[in-house]
Amino acid sequence: MNRDLVLHDWVTASIAVAAGAVVGLLLRALLQWLGKHASRTRWSGDDIIVDALRTLAPWASLIAGAAVAASTLPLTTRVAGIVNDSLSALLILIATLTAARVVAGLVRSVAQSRTGVAASATIFVNITRIVVLTMGVLVALETVGVSIAPLLTALGVGGLAVALALQGTLADLFAGVHILASKTVQPGDYIRLSGGEEGYVVDVNWRNTVVRNLSNNLVIIPNGRLARTNMTNYTHPEQKLSILVQVGVGYESDLEHVEQVTLDVVDSVMTDINGGVPDHEAAVRFHTFGDSRINFTVILGVGEFSDQFRIKHEFIKRLHQRYRAEGISIPAPTRTVSLHQDEPRPTPSSPLPHQREGSPATLADSGR
Repeated sequence: MNRDLVLHDWVTASIAVAAGAVVGLLLRALLQWLGKHASRTRWSGDDIIVDALRTLAPWASLIAGAAVAASTLPLTTRVAGIVNDSLSALLILIATLTAARVVAGLVRSVAQSRTGVAASATIFVNITRIVVLTMGVLVALETVGVSIAPLLTALGVGGLAVALALQGTLADLFAGVHILASKTVQPGDYIRLSGGEEGYVVDVNWRNTVVRNLSNNLVIIPNGRLARTNMTNYTHPEQKLSILVQVGVGYESDLEHVEQVTLDVVDSVMTDINGGVPDHEAAVRFHTFGDSRINFTVILGVGEFSDQFRIKHEFIKRLHQRYRAEGISIPAPTRTVSLHQDEPRPTPSSPLPHQREGSPATLADSGR
């Protein structure tokens, strides 16, 4: 310190800090106004950036005011260096937190735009957040004079020991990254595993894949198992599906008439019911002569997997109603059982047929 602190020094420093605070509040108000306009745009990235800057700007202005105040005070070179390094490190940490928030938000926004669902692949969000925070902390330590080379060496050796101890966890981590990078599974897909588990993929995190089945329960599947098992993805290569409904009519039915009536019902369901595909080309395929009816398959189109239950429900209702109106029968399987009663056998006490009265054998016996 070159001289003693006087009142003028305190007043000047206070004015600098107050000016920084006022500028921070003004910037926050400005960013809040920009946020209202950003919310009206179609891109969600500007909302994330403006929201993050709304937190960074006041702190940056306050730190800048503190730096100006420190420069006006008669501090020694060593104290001034410590203050400047501390303020710089604090600003770096705040900027790092803001950058991590922005990057994680942008990654989540990209994941949402690609999958079209509210959930996102948090494994990428967490990885990017950890990377940004690690880099920011290392830069802040370097700013305050802490050498990071020994720290990186220690982290390397310790990381090897941690990797050996957490082989299963790391296997799930890299399996999740591989699943998302190869686009095998993405949030929003409907999948079915060879073990019977099925549902919509809600999230793929660093350890598990979360699947929500149709009963609204969550199924937790380790990423390693998901990468190794046989799986059917009902969303790729496209979300639209073709479903099959089995129908049968009586042998007395006019098959041309049956086909036309069925196609009319399919067209009405595809047009009227939510989840149908109006441009789907309906098809009726007769394939089997059954015991009591002629069987055929009706091919319907649905927008996505869960729509098939609603479409089947409405199609069967309408088809049954239309068949009754047109007089087309849907016979139930029947069996005809015939019972044949044999002629009763004579008992030992009954005379044999050749010994009955009036027969030649009886007359011959009586004449002896």
